[in-house]
Formats: sequence, C-alpha cells, structure tokens
Amino acid sequence: MNAHKLATTLKQDGTILLEGLPFYAGDMVEIIILEQPQEKLTSPLQQTDYPLQGKQPYRYDDPFEPAVPDEDWDVLK
Repeated sequence: MNAHKLATTLKQDGTILLEGLPFYAGDMVEIIILEQPQEKLTSPLQQTDYPLQGKQPYRYDDPFEPAVPDEDWDVLK
C-alpha cells in the first residue's frame, strides 16, 4: 500500500483540489479527510529544527544518586 499525506485548505464552495498525487490513472485509492486544528497547520519554515532551543536546561545535582532511597529497598523484605 502506497500512502501519501497532503495538507490543503477547503475552498469557499466546499471543494478540495488534489494535484500532483503519485498515483496513476485507474488506480483505486481510499480518501480519508481529517480536520486539523489551526495551530498544527504551520509551514515547515515556521517550525524549528531545534524544538528545545531557548528552553531551560535540566539540572542534575547528583546524577548518580539512586532514584529510590536505601530505606525503601527494605520494604519488600
């Protein structure tokens, strides 16, 4: 099965024109239409390649410290 994803905007009269599809005349295709929220319809130029850029870094005071205190290991005994 060859899948192809295409994003387009519905025209004023309720029609959608699909151009440049990688299928041949006579091919059987299934069309599923999903509504996308407006915030997801950003162009690739607006998306950053570095989604964590400008975010606060995580800080580990003692990265080799056990995640569970030693006292909790005795609970199962």
